[in-house]
Amino acid sequence: MTNVLRKTFVAFALLAAGSVQAQDVVRLGNLKLAHFGAISYIKEIAPRCGIKVEERVFPKGLDVMQAIIAGELDVGSTASEAAIQGRAGGAPVLVVAGFAKGGARLVARPELNIKSVAQLKGRRVGVTRGAIQEVLLMAELARHGLKADSAPGKDVQLVYLSYPDLNQALLGKQIDAMMQSEPQSSQAINKGFGVEMLKPYGTPIGEPVRTLVMTEKFYRERRPLAEKFMRCFVQATSTFIAHPDQAEKYVRETIFKNQITAEDFRDAIANSPYSLDITPEHIQVTTDIMMKTGVGRMARPPLAADWVRLDLLAAARRNQHAH
Repeated sequence: MTNVLRKTFVAFALLAAGSVQAQDVVRLGNLKLAHFGAISYIKEIAPRCGIKVEERVFPKGLDVMQAIIAGELDVGSTASEAAIQGRAGGAPVLVVAGFAKGGARLVARPELNIKSVAQLKGRRVGVTRGAIQEVLLMAELARHGLKADSAPGKDVQLVYLSYPDLNQALLGKQIDAMMQSEPQSSQAINKGFGVEMLKPYGTPIGEPVRTLVMTEKFYRERRPLAEKFMRCFVQATSTFIAHPDQAEKYVRETIFKNQITAEDFRDAIANSPYSLDITPEHIQVTTDIMMKTGVGRMARPPLAADWVRLDLLAAARRNQHAH
């Protein structure tokens, strides 16, 4: 082989290797929450699955949906309400798995001695706008005949803040209670500036399931890569379920840079365990309650049967059992 030929061959080989790698990159959108930790962990084990995962972390699920609409992501992790709202708003997504459940807590300032939802009348309650926590808060208030709005004059005044800002507002006494995610609600309780009123799982939604969504294009047109990614997802989640110490170390040290304690993590995951299961029925009930409570204000709510696709998950689980 002449030198020129050899160089050409090497250049082609490098190009081919590069293109294989480029083809095997999965763009993942995620949130920085304790129960989203196994999703982050996928990128650590991705090379073993024969893929590369590029993770981008967003402040909330609706931002993940915006990035999907903009064509910037292949897969995203969100609470179910953001997925439902995204789909209603034209995001070309499919629910392909669940990855955690629960993850909400109604927390009040200890000195106010608020014991029941009915006692929230006349109070300021913090929540993250459009989050599953808002859906659950509105459903709980409705169960107790209370009306809520961000404008004063209703039974309960809503104060919309991000997850980290809710804790600061409760600590600074700018709000009386909050419907909060994990690990922030566990943190507020463990640091003594919050006390649990209830875990809001008594509505027809039950424990809300966090959803792994995939773009329709990725699901249909890049099937082999989608299958590899799902096998990696099942592996990461199963590892966190089987090895809580490994999950704790990764979430506390890698994701939260030791800003949450072991107690915070354990309390958080006790209230938002890692999981794989989801059903079209759960997504439908959540959609119906969003319509009833007015969260998300969807002109055309999507039908769960049209966009929940669990075949990749089933195949990935079978594959894991086979090995």
